Amino acid sequence: MNIQQDLQVEDLPLQRFWELSAQKIQLIRSDYDTSQGSPVFTENGAYTTRGWTEWTQGFQFGSEIIQFDATGETEYLEMGREATVNKMAPHITHIGVHDHGFNNVSTYGALWRLCREGRIDATEWEQLFYRLALKSTGAVQASRWTPIADGGGFIHSFNGPHSLFVDTVRTLRALALSHRLGHVLYGEHDEPISLLERLIQHARATAEYNIYYGEGRDRYDLSGRTAHEAVFNVTDGQFRCPNSQQGFSPFTTWTRGLAWAMCGYPEQLEFLETLEDDELEPYGGRQQVESMMRKAALATCDFYLAHSSRDGIPYWDTGAPELHRLGDYTEAPADPYNDVEPVDSSAAAIGAQGLLRLGHYLKSRGEPEKGSRYWQAGLSVAQTLLDEPYLSTGESHQGLLLHSVYHRPNGWDYIPEDRNIPCGESSMWGDYHLRELALYLSRMTDDRPYYTFFPNAKQ
Repeated sequence: MNIQQDLQVEDLPLQRFWELSAQKIQLIRSDYDTSQGSPVFTENGAYTTRGWTEWTQGFQFGSEIIQFDATGETEYLEMGREATVNKMAPHITHIGVHDHGFNNVSTYGALWRLCREGRIDATEWEQLFYRLALKSTGAVQASRWTPIADGGGFIHSFNGPHSLFVDTVRTLRALALSHRLGHVLYGEHDEPISLLERLIQHARATAEYNIYYGEGRDRYDLSGRTAHEAVFNVTDGQFRCPNSQQGFSPFTTWTRGLAWAMCGYPEQLEFLETLEDDELEPYGGRQQVESMMRKAALATCDFYLAHSSRDGIPYWDTGAPELHRLGDYTEAPADPYNDVEPVDSSAAAIGAQGLLRLGHYLKSRGEPEKGSRYWQAGLSVAQTLLDEPYLSTGESHQGLLLHSVYHRPNGWDYIPEDRNIPCGESSMWGDYHLRELALYLSRMTDDRPYYTFFPNAKQ
């Protein structure tokens, strides 16, 4: 990947982006049939649903709240606030999914953050309502627990108790917020269960079993490579094998899964900075916990930089079967209109935020040169995404970020009639994370608080 060393946040076309973002929000509000369920991805420019789980509804309403955060336009605040209050409650108590941080932190969490910052007028009762929602969502998420043989455990995916998804690292922010609000999960016989403990144990399990470090774990052990899923024997808690639901194989890297780890671990490193040392002592101490998360963040971000195209956009899987036909794709800009394998712009939007957060974290810890590498890489990816052919400028297309891929193995993505592969379409998670990336950057130029969900962050 080509990292543009002189690029500055001020060089990015953020004002134009927010104008386009507003148009897309209005299009979905006016044209999408809500009776279908949550909008998931577009087909021929129109949002459709996919009845797997309702994991994208929080991204829809969270996007409206982000739009207000960036522009101050209160109509988007009212859209997002009303939808959160009236429609998001089932997501708080949903015991069948691993995506509480996606749905609920993106909505209730965003509103509570704006209350804390004094950006919105909210009664004491409204603020308590958001706090209760966040306390509850973290506890419900943490209750979806599988113990493993090493004494730890993980939040299992909707596939069942054997399944550890790399995605869930980003949903740990639900547990982090619930813990910061002083909440505790209670089990049988009123046993108190620490949400912080489960957060750390899940992060550790993901770092050990879903992420590789070039240490000889198997014949395909490349540092930073990720497996979408780690499979365990639930009878004795032993790890059995890597697997992949949405990537090409267990031994290749599905790049959106990689991006979830890239974004999730730096965000959790920021969360750790809000904790006192004695809170971390029962779990090995600050140095041990930070070292584990930092190692995972560095490895995955370095892998991304080495395996993305020159402009910072990855193809959907680094081992995709026809990718070899493109030659050395890392030496050329990504081609979303090629004939063999699709890119995944949503992985780039998620990963770019991870690069920026890691860069900011390292610079704040007295490592300016190392931090600058990741920071400039994040800016470079953002510059590519905030322009065509990735930024959706068509007036009738409901999506904001083009060339996102959902589930290539299942064939769920729309392929235009004149094409061999999916292209030109959007996803709700891609649109949301591009907005979140742009908000993160906009706050850097507006002299506003650092974009974080965690109170009392030492930024």
